[in-house]
Amino acid sequence: MAPKIDVAQIKKAAQNSIPLTFKTFTLPHETELFMEEVLGVFLKEFGQEQLKDRLAYCMKELAVNAKKANTKRVYFLAKNLDIKNSEDYERGMLTFKQETLDNIDHYLQKQKEQGLYIKVLFHAKGKTLTISVRNNVEISRKEQMRVYDRIARSRAFDSMEEALSSVLDDSEGAGLGIVILVLMLKKMGLTEDSFDIDVDGGETVASISVPFAEVHLENLSLLSKAIVAEIDALPQFPENLVFLQKLISDPESEITDIARQISMDPSLTADLLKVVNSAQFMLPKRVDNIVEAVKLVGMRGLKNLLYSYGSMKILDRGQRWLWDHSYRTAFYAYNLAKNFKHKEILDDAYVGGILHDMGKIIFSDVHPELLEKITNFCKARGIGKSFVEDLSAGLNHAEIGGMIAEKWNFPQSLIEAIKYHHLPTECNPDYADVVNTVYLANALCSLEEKEIVFDQLEPRVLEDFGIASEEQLALIKKRLSGAFEKELERNLQS
Repeated sequence: MAPKIDVAQIKKAAQNSIPLTFKTFTLPHETELFMEEVLGVFLKEFGQEQLKDRLAYCMKELAVNAKKANTKRVYFLAKNLDIKNSEDYERGMLTFKQETLDNIDHYLQKQKEQGLYIKVLFHAKGKTLTISVRNNVEISRKEQMRVYDRIARSRAFDSMEEALSSVLDDSEGAGLGIVILVLMLKKMGLTEDSFDIDVDGGETVASISVPFAEVHLENLSLLSKAIVAEIDALPQFPENLVFLQKLISDPESEITDIARQISMDPSLTADLLKVVNSAQFMLPKRVDNIVEAVKLVGMRGLKNLLYSYGSMKILDRGQRWLWDHSYRTAFYAYNLAKNFKHKEILDDAYVGGILHDMGKIIFSDVHPELLEKITNFCKARGIGKSFVEDLSAGLNHAEIGGMIAEKWNFPQSLIEAIKYHHLPTECNPDYADVVNTVYLANALCSLEEKEIVFDQLEPRVLEDFGIASEEQLALIKKRLSGAFEKELERNLQS
């Protein structure tokens, strides 16, 4: 029986660039229908509902081909034939189709017993939705070349009718079906380059990449920029913080002058002392002297403190749970950087964790005046109400947060951490350490909340941290969670 569709989960995956994976061993009809429903929710989220029928065909074609490939491996094994041997391959294919069709339940059961699966993965990444179908037997070079031959043949056809009336060998399930798939892509305005099939980590991966509708992207971008422009018109960093930033940047400044300026803001003073006396510094005794605190934090650390403190003063109308999540992410990011990276990024990782969800915090409790301006902007340009709802739900929050950070002249490392905390592989490589650290810290929080699972994490980030297994990551998560709880207790006691 297929699982019940969880619209909220799918929307969350779409909004946060989280890959969503569904696994099956036998691909029954109800599972195919379920996958079509999931596809429909993804497409609706990005204004692409009109593509559902055609993309559903393509997805089904790839899934059926994956199932046939698994069946083929089971069949060849049962016949004691080597699928990689040319003679054995030709001999096996003479009887494969008819014998498996006559006894399909038997072969499907064998596939399940041998752990041969089909995974369908949806991933809204950047400006593209990728639909991938994976199965855990590697396509041979010969089979792959047959698929590419079918793609080449499809160039000769302008319509489905031409393809259907041509006699093509479809005995392996990668014949006429692939030709029609490519023609479907053409009807959607896509090229054959949108389709790919390759081997990755012991799996055959067939994927289709669909760029989001240009008009949808344009409206989303227009609205995001308008929101950032309005936010820029809201109160800027308080004058004393701007003055402090200049003071810190001035090589002629004395530490005592900086400490005196900080002490004029009781809230900032409390924040500075809280940071210095936290577990980050592991001091033998409590520090209450501002000059000493400035020395311990350092100029870079103090600058970053001002970015987070100033942002919170302006944005702190948001829901408390969002700030709680941000603090936990910051703690995890700091400790991940401390244990896996180098000390130069400690402050950037911490503040990147605090501010990574700036774009989401802005919408958690939108000021009525801002909401009215956004609504009027949409009416004037004929942009549907659904766009505001999408942004309120978190869509584009990373890009919006990044734009705000640029407006407020944040350092590039923080802009990158905020903008790419869901898409770490797309950041500027110069800031990959900070971005990867914030991404992993945020992902660990999502794992704790059971919002994602291990398979949804970006493999290249795990590799960057030397994390090779789910068990290893679970141990890291457990240690960080325990340390954070102790930090909370320590803060309550102080």
